[in-house]
Order: sequence, then structure tokens, then C-alpha cells
Amino acid sequence: MSSNSFGRLFKITTYGESHGPGLGVIVDGVPAQIPLSEDDIQFELDRRKPGQSSVTTPRKEKDTVEILSGVFEGVTTGAPISLLIRNQNQRSKDYSKLKDVFRPGHADYVYQTKYGIRDHRGGGRSSGRETVARVAAGAIAKNILKIYGIKVIAYTEQIGHLKINDFIEEEIEKNSVRCPDKAQAKKMVELIESARDDGDSIGGAVCGIIKGCPVGLGDPAFDKLDALLAHAIFSIPTTKGIEFGAGFEVVTMRGSENNDIYISDNKDVKTETNHSGGIQAGISNGEDITLRVAIKPPSSISKSQRTVTKKNNATTLEVHGRHDPCICPRVVPVIESMIAITILDALLIFKAYKQSEK
Repeated sequence: MSSNSFGRLFKITTYGESHGPGLGVIVDGVPAQIPLSEDDIQFELDRRKPGQSSVTTPRKEKDTVEILSGVFEGVTTGAPISLLIRNQNQRSKDYSKLKDVFRPGHADYVYQTKYGIRDHRGGGRSSGRETVARVAAGAIAKNILKIYGIKVIAYTEQIGHLKINDFIEEEIEKNSVRCPDKAQAKKMVELIESARDDGDSIGGAVCGIIKGCPVGLGDPAFDKLDALLAHAIFSIPTTKGIEFGAGFEVVTMRGSENNDIYISDNKDVKTETNHSGGIQAGISNGEDITLRVAIKPPSSISKSQRTVTKKNNATTLEVHGRHDPCICPRVVPVIESMIAITILDALLIFKAYKQSEK
């Protein structure tokens, strides 16, 4: 079993390191004759790429995608699709002083202990740069989901203590933090810049909405849809928590408050509220699927921190180089991609199940 693969019918396998020649993904299970171009994938990669604004890392990467296989004359062939994104602006010398030092908050110590070796140049496979391959695969998943009328939206809901007061979807891509509240977005930028100028970083929360899901996605008992989505999103390096619907607010509720009452609109069964977040008993119920993700502050900061070396000697370090002071703006398309990959996989399994009933 490979921990570098995810999915069952729609399956992705990512490869490459932060400071290697490039990163990529093999996408298997894509139906034939789906229109797909490099431009379709590039649009999503451009949303994630570094160097976008003052609140992201200044590392400059074009993140240009190359389709190596699985697409012919503008459509998918049904064969595995291989995508490659070459690294062009890595600066490995920035990490030379960290070769024998364990950075707080990073994978250095656990990788060294588990494998006896680690790539100190940006963290290798533990680097957030690995997610560029997921966004490339997610672009394919999004294209297919559109055919079925399913839409995935994510946005920054909170940075530090600042939360949104308004939700205007059109505002999300109009500001550098990808926030649906224009007034709060400006304050969020200022807060992130303040943390950066102090040699520090800051965390936040990203919300996701899936619209148009049919009833029936997800399977008991271990492949519940919320369990699959949690697996997908927790695999993103910066995730520290997730909740669906009312989430942790349910601890203060009574059953009469939390239960989503069923109603009929003379066509479909609906619910008056959506405390369950569109998933009941692990299966989608036709309502919008809503989730919220806790994003930790990036671990690479220039403030002096205490740590130890590989020889277990106490020391201090300051992490210099090009790093994000807050990852929320760039993790939004990553979360969208992992949601899209998970939903498409569940949809294909659902369709296969329904076909077997005939």
C-alpha cells in the first residue's frame, strides 16, 4: 500500500520533492472523451502558485503544467493521465545551515527517526509544495464534476481573531486572502503583514461548500463521505482540525435543536436546517455539504527558536528564506482540489453501484 496514492476508482499518485527537478501526479480512472487541456489545469495552478502577493512566499514559480499522457486531440483517452510541474526557482543553499538541526513544527525529527534519512532542502515530500500535484489532479476532477452539476467552493473564513461578517462569493478571488468579505479581507491582509514583519506567522480557518451533490454518496461503515473528506483534507500538511455542519457547536445543543427536520417541496425531500452539513450517517443527503478546516500558522519563521541537533545538542535557530506568513490564501485551491477528488471518486463508486442494481 502506498501512502502517496489516494482514491479508489478516481485515483491519484503524486511524486517529486520541493527541491528536486519537479513534481507531478498520475491520475487513473478518468473516463474517456472528457475535454481537457493544459489551460484547464493551469488556471487552478495559478491560484495556488507562490509569489502572488505580499501575504505569500516571494518564491517565484511559474508552475507550468505539462500533460505527458492520457490526452489526445483535446480529450481524455481513458488511459492514466501523467502531469508534470517542473521546479524552476528552488534555492537549496537557503537550507544548508539546517542540515543537522530539527526545525520546530516541521517533519525533520520524525522523518529522520523513521527513515534514517531526510531531505533537508525544504522538507522533500513533507513540503507543502507537494500539493501542487494535488491541485493539478483536482483541476481534472473539477472539470468532470461540472458535467454533473457539482460545484466546489472554498474560501478564507478567519485569520487569527478576524472572522468574516459577510459572504459574497464573487469577492473571493478579488482579494489576496481569498475572503468573501471585502472589508474583513483588508484587515486580514494587515494582520498577516504584521505577523510577517514581526518575523512570525499566523493561522486561520478555511471553509468549503459542495453544491449539487446527489443523495447517496458515501458508504457505511468505514467509507462514510465525511470520513473520506476528513482523510483527504487531513492529508494536507497544514490541517489541524475539521468540522462538518454545526461541528463542535453540537456540544451545546439538544437533539431537538440539532436534528434537521425533513420537509417536502413536492419534488424532493429537503431539510429545514443543515446542522449535519449535508451528510447524514456518512451519506450525502442532497443539501449543500459544508465543512470548516483549521489551518495552523506556518512553521518556518525568522524568530529565534530553541531546538536540538541530530546529535541531541541544544541550540537555537532562525529560519530564513522564502516562506508564507499565512498559508490560508494558497491552501484554498488545495482544499478545493482534495474535496473535488474525493467527491468525484465517491460519485463514480455511487454510479457503479446504481448500475449494478439494473
